[in-house]
Amino acid sequence: MKEAMHKTCNRCVMDTTAHDIWFDEDGECKFCKIHDELEKTHPLGNQGDRRMKAVVEKIKAAGKSKEYDCIVGVSGGRDSTYTLLKAVELGLRPLAVHFDNGWNTDISVTNIKNIISKFNITLHTVVADWEEFKDLQLSFLKASVPDADIPTDFAIYSVLYDTAAKEGVKYILNGHSFRTEGTSPISWSYMDPLYLKAVHRRFGSKKITSFPIMSMMKLLKYMFIKRVKEVRLMEFMDYQKSKVDGVLKEKVNWQYYGGHHHENSFTKFFQSYYLPQKFNIDKRKTELSALIRSGQITREKALEELNASGYKFEQEAIDYAINKLGLTKEEFQEIMDNENKSHRNYRTLLPVMRLSKLPIKIAARFKLVPSILYLKYAKSESHAI
Repeated sequence: MKEAMHKTCNRCVMDTTAHDIWFDEDGECKFCKIHDELEKTHPLGNQGDRRMKAVVEKIKAAGKSKEYDCIVGVSGGRDSTYTLLKAVELGLRPLAVHFDNGWNTDISVTNIKNIISKFNITLHTVVADWEEFKDLQLSFLKASVPDADIPTDFAIYSVLYDTAAKEGVKYILNGHSFRTEGTSPISWSYMDPLYLKAVHRRFGSKKITSFPIMSMMKLLKYMFIKRVKEVRLMEFMDYQKSKVDGVLKEKVNWQYYGGHHHENSFTKFFQSYYLPQKFNIDKRKTELSALIRSGQITREKALEELNASGYKFEQEAIDYAINKLGLTKEEFQEIMDNENKSHRNYRTLLPVMRLSKLPIKIAARFKLVPSILYLKYAKSESHAI
């Protein structure tokens, strides 16, 4: 089949290397539309301040009789550290939760220790059994999909909800901001419990017992019975990436680690080498596009940055990852040479959402569900131009 012609969004720098992208008649992409929908529901200024104040009051009220009123996942990275800092400054009583998958860097550990000790915050750490987690990560590498970092994301998600339920806490604060990180294409990063289990069942060999694995039934229980809610606090704030680093350094002696999510050594290897070399996926496009839409960088500057060079990778970081995973160079090269696949080659819950396209679209039109649900998941994966 003939490949679709390469096309870049007229507004941001997302392009057809994201296979689930589509464009409107003005040449603006799906992800710009999602951004605009989020802007409507997450306004800034006085309205944003009022909404954030209302959310904070709800969190305080729900946790009034508890030791903690919210859960904050921490990695030592910029977003999670700033979220924890803002939670404290807003008068919340957070329990910090960290998932240790065996790939922490020294700088990330120090960043966590600094803010925890500065504000006397309790830290709950879940440490994965290394052999188990390695088996899970190797499963996704052997599956030849661009989702090899999903085991970490999925485990963090599971640990946060599990901890919240056990502590009786109703709110989880998430550090993601669509204005600085954007929305990741599902062709670049897809996650659901059926997919995780399908890949691990086929390519793995060990049973996962050292951390909780979220199932759909368990998630529904946490959301509708335990009433645990996720709040993206940063999306009510004018979160300026260029200013946050200085604030964190001044207040908690936070140190930068050289790249987006490079506080984790596997993610550093994954984003700077594995994805661009094997799948031609450059995740800088997602972040730069978000910064363009939120007015933090010009499109010209973003294109200049992308065109100047690809991801910079360090051979030492690649060798470290290969050795830590227990692979020989030949075995790793075989993984790199294997035919590229995606979540569509394995069992997932996505077909259910595709089949529900019409009711989701109708529900979104009547504001019963967010229109983002339709835009990101229900609309077909195609280069619609």
